[in-house]
Amino acid sequence: MTHPADDDDAAQPRRGGYRKGAERRTQILDEMIRMVAEQGVDASSLRSVAEALGITHAALRHYFPSRDELLLAVYREHEVREQGAPDRMKSAIGDMRESASRNRAVPGLVQLYTTLGADAVQEGHPATREFMRERFARLRTELSVLIEADQASGRIRADLDPVDLASLSIAASDGLQVQWLLDPEAVDGERVLRLLERLVPGDGR
Repeated sequence: MTHPADDDDAAQPRRGGYRKGAERRTQILDEMIRMVAEQGVDASSLRSVAEALGITHAALRHYFPSRDELLLAVYREHEVREQGAPDRMKSAIGDMRESASRNRAVPGLVQLYTTLGADAVQEGHPATREFMRERFARLRTELSVLIEADQASGRIRADLDPVDLASLSIAASDGLQVQWLLDPEAVDGERVLRLLERLVPGDGR
């Protein structure tokens, strides 16, 4: 059944109600993050999110026309919130280790990330592919800067290429997340990444 208020929401940006539209979009993302964190990506169909919010499917599609766009928006929002985590160490592998520890509380969001990665290598998901390509490029750059700082302070061996080590760290972290999702009792990503730290120590450790 169509709800007039929902149709009004969908029309708001065209009538100048940009603030209300932004608030509704934030509400959708909040609900989606909650659903994915608690139930996994299977709960992420547009219709199930619309039902949880009490709005029409058409109103939801006004903000997120496709499942890919909704999933990408949710993960982007999750990343923004993750950047504000108080225990970020600002060291190359240390940041990833702390992130692995936090991820234990939100397996659904880890599943969302692995779903995006799987979609990105398939045809028919151009926006997801571009997002993942850009994300990996950004992570390699950011991590290589942290690695260079760790090398300068003696935490990491100076003879290692920072970009190569950044790529290896990302591969280790992402692969460990998949293994952890499949067998949480057998894989401790935080402990394994701590091992990686011990494999590349510098003279100042």
